[in-house]
Amino acid sequence: MLPRYDNIDLLFEKSYINNKLIHNRIVFNPMEGCDANGDGSPSELVEKRYSGFAGGGAGIIWMEAVAICEDGKANPRQLYLNNANLDAFKKLVEDIKNKGIKQNGFEPVVIIQATHSGRYSKSSTGESRPQIAYNNPLFEKEPISRSNIVSDDYLQSLEDKYVDFAQLAMAAGFDGIDIKACHRYLVNELLSAYTREGLYGGSFENRTRLLRNSVEKVKAISKDGFIVTSRLNMYDGFPYPYGFGVRPDEGIDMDFTEGIKLVKTLKLPLINISIGNPYVNPEVNRPCNGTPLKEAYEKAVSNLLVAAKAANSAGDTQVVCSGISGLKADAPYVAAGAIFQGYCSYAGFGRMTFAYPNFVKNIKKGLEVNKCCITCGKCSELMRAGSKAGCVIRDKFYFELYKKDVMKKK
Repeated sequence: MLPRYDNIDLLFEKSYINNKLIHNRIVFNPMEGCDANGDGSPSELVEKRYSGFAGGGAGIIWMEAVAICEDGKANPRQLYLNNANLDAFKKLVEDIKNKGIKQNGFEPVVIIQATHSGRYSKSSTGESRPQIAYNNPLFEKEPISRSNIVSDDYLQSLEDKYVDFAQLAMAAGFDGIDIKACHRYLVNELLSAYTREGLYGGSFENRTRLLRNSVEKVKAISKDGFIVTSRLNMYDGFPYPYGFGVRPDEGIDMDFTEGIKLVKTLKLPLINISIGNPYVNPEVNRPCNGTPLKEAYEKAVSNLLVAAKAANSAGDTQVVCSGISGLKADAPYVAAGAIFQGYCSYAGFGRMTFAYPNFVKNIKKGLEVNKCCITCGKCSELMRAGSKAGCVIRDKFYFELYKKDVMKKK
């Protein structure tokens, strides 16, 4: 049974992270639009999306995945922060904060998600150019060439790329950086690199090396109050040796032993918890594509909340949960219940932000069901089709894109 608490005023309590005031307990989790300009700068669509988020009233806006290097982009239109487009990102952050003040009376805390897409990397023309930690038969219908396995030297070079990215993020006015470690992108894939040789595979110390070293290096150059965090998979949902968060040779039952150890090791003030992989086993955390059965979705939400609670047990780190958008009008009550019962400190909403970006303002009077996310998965289908992503059900622009880029290809 999912946690529930009827006093939703709890969601509007203020809190602090690194002495930064957070005006409520609601987080807009990262949702990628795949719609940046060719140079990685924010396009008009990006600006429109974050303007809607800024007016929505969340305490924290967790920006979508932004590439740390050109060869780590998941698509040609992924956001990519660099020296050449720093001013464009600076303007985006200023606009978000100014709109937050104007419409809600406060600045949202804005965190940028730094990513290397790993096996999902693509060229500037959209061709697949995977950079993998190890070969994985669960993901590869045909084995990817060993030449695509990134070297230890390459991985070590990424540690400094995260530092460079963090410096740019601070210059742009972001309040924090998320070193992304979820959903089988490179840092997450390394966590399950049991079969990899060298400095970044095999032992727990080696498999976590890129994440740990990057976090420590970024902490070392961070200004006072800058938040260093991670969106972390506590559980991948794949058997050993291909998944993090399971016991060796014991199926796919959750085992958070290493996840809790990692959270304790990282010593982050804030961590955002996820599980599973949206491309291969979405049923682990979000039934979609015609299967949003109430029981299945509640099981997925339960999985996510159990993972968040495990991370929360690690100590001083404040935890953001995920996956509750599909509960529609019940979502605020489950969010409040999760916080009240100690699963997490903040409630993260992802797909709801695409469908209903101003839902926070409607929580106290009750969410309008006809505006809520229906967990159809069509935003993800747009992304997988190489298109621009948004809510197909609530936005005519994305409905037309869906007809053109998805339906015509079926």
